[in-house]
Amino acid sequence: MSGGPPQMPAPVCLIENADEGLRTVESALDILRGIQQPVVVVAVVGLYRTGKSYLMNRLAGQQSGFALGSTIESKTKGIWMWCVPHPSEPGHTLLLLDTEGLGDVDKGDSKNDTWVFCLGVLLSSTLVYNSRGTIDNQALEKLQYVAELTDHIQIKSSGARDDDGEEDDCKFVRFFPGFVWAVRDFTLERKIDGRDVTEDGYLEFALQLKNGLSNKVVTYNRPRQCIRNFFPSRKCFTFPFPTSANNMTNLDSMAEADLCPDFLSVADRFCSYVFAESRVKTVQGGHKVTGIRFSHLVKIYVDTISSGAVPCLENAVVAMAEIENQSAMNKGFRLYEQGMGDFSKIFPKDVGTVSAEHQRLYAMATQEFLKHSFKDEGGKYMEQLAEKVSKLYEQLITLNMEASEKLCQELLLDLYTPMAANIQQGNYAKAGGYEIYCSDRDAMVAIYRQHDKKGMKGEEVLEKFLQEKNAEANSILKADKALTEVQKQMAKAHEQARVQEQKAKAEKQRSQDLQRALEDERHSQEERIRRLQEKVKEEKKLQQEELDRALESKLKEQKEMMEKGFKDQAEMLGQDIKELKKEKQQNQEAKPGFFKEYIMPVAKIGGNILSAVLQYKAMGKMLK
Repeated sequence: MSGGPPQMPAPVCLIENADEGLRTVESALDILRGIQQPVVVVAVVGLYRTGKSYLMNRLAGQQSGFALGSTIESKTKGIWMWCVPHPSEPGHTLLLLDTEGLGDVDKGDSKNDTWVFCLGVLLSSTLVYNSRGTIDNQALEKLQYVAELTDHIQIKSSGARDDDGEEDDCKFVRFFPGFVWAVRDFTLERKIDGRDVTEDGYLEFALQLKNGLSNKVVTYNRPRQCIRNFFPSRKCFTFPFPTSANNMTNLDSMAEADLCPDFLSVADRFCSYVFAESRVKTVQGGHKVTGIRFSHLVKIYVDTISSGAVPCLENAVVAMAEIENQSAMNKGFRLYEQGMGDFSKIFPKDVGTVSAEHQRLYAMATQEFLKHSFKDEGGKYMEQLAEKVSKLYEQLITLNMEASEKLCQELLLDLYTPMAANIQQGNYAKAGGYEIYCSDRDAMVAIYRQHDKKGMKGEEVLEKFLQEKNAEANSILKADKALTEVQKQMAKAHEQARVQEQKAKAEKQRSQDLQRALEDERHSQEERIRRLQEKVKEEKKLQQEELDRALESKLKEQKEMMEKGFKDQAEMLGQDIKELKKEKQQNQEAKPGFFKEYIMPVAKIGGNILSAVLQYKAMGKMLK
């Protein structure tokens, strides 16, 4: 499908983890820049040598690809990606990220591990945490990276944070991915108090909090509370051993028939869940991420970390919007520029034809801009597009007028040539010559007017021509001995009236051209405002969906806390819920500054473009 992922026979490194730190790989970013589809991003994180890569190969529908390795050495360095068509969502790309194993003894860099984990969270729409054995306190203690997220990720820029400089944990749930815990080599029975429990029940049991405020209890609750607070959904899969211990080193080369049926069953359920429940990657504001937007996001986050700063979701979205909106503006203008460039090859054209083509192409350029832009607050880039269109349209109007004037002058000169020959030969310098001259001139004007491709200067050039020939006509009239003085005076007055009549026709054409341009611009402006309102409405809807997901997650968590008797936590969640509902209500109401921020710039733009139609002098006089 057009705009989808290229054929990738194997994963490629997206983020290198070298001695000098993290850095993006340009060739991998180029692959992402070519993907115009929305991306569903699944990242797997976990301790090294726990079989993370096998799960990603299963999701890719391949037996091998991400390196599995067969020794205690960590095989995945940095973050590798594999882009494949989404198996159940046409028009979407499944983007798989396999991260470097955490806790690699050879590396021995916990700070580096934290950044790898943070990138997995920041970049994914579903985060798979892979571990071995059981979900016990030891396993959760190894997940200390979750508790450190608030120290390494900001939602708002430093200038927009709360009064105390802190950010509520509840806000992270709006932007974090769904959480899946994959427990590998699970050999225990899933029983609690003698009762069988589901995999999800097993996870919820492991995430239960303890009552109390002692340091020991706080330490115990911290990773559990973070998982509950940060992630909007959580799911668990317990995988038995895939094969005998002797064959584990050959996992990537073994046929499915040689693998444990129970293992394959869980693997299939895991893949089905990820395909069905993983959402398109979004950023703050609910904006969907395409491949090209994802490339910007990766580079922004990695560059921020490399500079020693803390990644900020708000700043990342603003930076990404700047890049995307500039690109969207350029795409829209190129479409207009190419279309009008081709159209200008057939100049001259009348104002109505030029205006209609301008409006058609400008509407297409606007639509192209709105298709690729997002978060264009205040209509900044839409106004830039209109200013560039206005400037080019003004140039084209001038070219069209020049082409029209040149053609009309050449046409009149060609039609006047026989009359000039008659004057030179003295054919009008005789009794009755004036009548013959007028007859020839009227015939010439009639032929001129029959020419239907004169453009917007047709009547104006004719007016100037007749004005210039007025002295010539009076000279022939004065020399015509067949006419009395009274007849000559009457003819002279008629000659002047003819000039005024043509002047009125030229004024009428300019007035009609102006009216047509005004009407076209009014319709075009109404259409631009309508499309902009639709765009703003769409973005508000995305914000609502983002808030709804967070609200649903918090309500579910509050209900569970109340059922388990954690009154304090339930009350804190109640405050979070109250804030989310308040923000949702505010988002539903129209902002007072909407028309000032969006509609007025569009109206101003319309005035700029209309001025291009009023370039020639007479129109300026008429407006006065």
